[in-house]
Amino acid sequence: MQKRVVVIGGGPAGYEAATYASRFGAEVILIEKDVLGGQAHLRDCVPSKSMIATGGAMSFARRISGMGLAEVEPTINTDHIRERIDGIQNRLESSIRSGLESQGVRMIRGSGRLIGPREVAVTTDDGEEMFEADVFVLCTGSRPRIPDWAPIDGERIMTTRDAYPPDVIPEHLVVVGSGVTGVEFVHMFTSLGSQVTLIVSRQQVLPNKDPEAAAVLEHDFLRRGVRLYKGARATAVTRDGDEVSVVCNDGRVAVGSHALMAIGSVPNSAGLGLEAAGVEVNEHGYVISDHNMLTTAPNIYVAGDLSGRLPLSSVAAMQGRKIAEHAMGLHAGRPHRHIEYEKAASAIFTEPEIADVGLAEAEAFSAGRKIRVTKVPFSTNAKALINDDPRGFVKIVSDPNTGIVLGGSIVGRHAAELISVIALAVTAGLHVQDIHESLFVYPSLSESLSDAAE
Repeated sequence: MQKRVVVIGGGPAGYEAATYASRFGAEVILIEKDVLGGQAHLRDCVPSKSMIATGGAMSFARRISGMGLAEVEPTINTDHIRERIDGIQNRLESSIRSGLESQGVRMIRGSGRLIGPREVAVTTDDGEEMFEADVFVLCTGSRPRIPDWAPIDGERIMTTRDAYPPDVIPEHLVVVGSGVTGVEFVHMFTSLGSQVTLIVSRQQVLPNKDPEAAAVLEHDFLRRGVRLYKGARATAVTRDGDEVSVVCNDGRVAVGSHALMAIGSVPNSAGLGLEAAGVEVNEHGYVISDHNMLTTAPNIYVAGDLSGRLPLSSVAAMQGRKIAEHAMGLHAGRPHRHIEYEKAASAIFTEPEIADVGLAEAEAFSAGRKIRVTKVPFSTNAKALINDDPRGFVKIVSDPNTGIVLGGSIVGRHAAELISVIALAVTAGLHVQDIHESLFVYPSLSESLSDAAE
């Protein structure tokens, strides 16, 4: 008998779960109330990286004199930026829709609410419809966290989703939060010409990342004229006309034209009917699940940001695929390969880019684990010098006894692409010798991977 799978949420986790479940023989219904591709993916990640790319082009234009060209000062057209972002989002959503249609997935525009372990009520513009299913997959994502002391107005006091596409480029932006999202916004708007003040609650930006990588980024921020308020926590935001003030717990006040809250996210778990279906959440609202992504209800899975695991699109997509395999019984009779979250590669799209994967140097030292760390600066790389951008380094972490690659980090141009080599080595259990003996292109930035492995 054919299984019916209902997926609530059409982000990376949802559309991958739907695609693969259908490919494996299920009848699949995908419910999405807004945009196929997901809010976090198409309305956070895509526009932010598009604006970062625009800012990067402007930064490059300002420094081309180092490559023997006349320096130019580009001008910004916010209408064109908005049109470009809309065009990219539309093309991606159209591609996702076409892929789902090709697999026979039925798509419903509406909101889903569980009314039991095997039934969902779907609210659309035409009313409410009920569906029974053998399997449910919950992928409703998350939204920016808004502290109660920040009166968000979407104009001068903003969340991350209010900031792009921009109506105007802020004259002076105060960014609250120095994690991945915060530093990307600092890079983005300084590239576009804004003065930026960054509220840093600890003593370094990116407190959970490699201190050496954070130091390179801080140096670039200072070069751009960013004001860093270190060791400060924002406690209040006020607006007086066109001026915004962010008050910190140590008495300092950052004054700008706009303020941006980049202090995390909260799960979209309310209104899903979780209690009626026997699905439990933790104290933060994330759905509890096991290593197969099964919730406390035996036929209901969770994936993406709602799961409380790594909030990465790549992880969400892999969760969706693994759920489809497990729900359709493809693991029967053979080991089911679970997701190893500690081996997920991640990147920060600043200038220079920062990327890492696997075991971190600081993590190993705090655990008393013996490791070997080798680091090669891009200042010794021919392609980096040709690009007139020798900032950053390649760092590889390995087991000193076996030579197996355990992790690594890269700071520099195209770090998000280069980290894939180390990510593959970590996942496949390769040795540093395997990287060193690979014949990389010359001249290329990837040569520094071989040098670090050597």
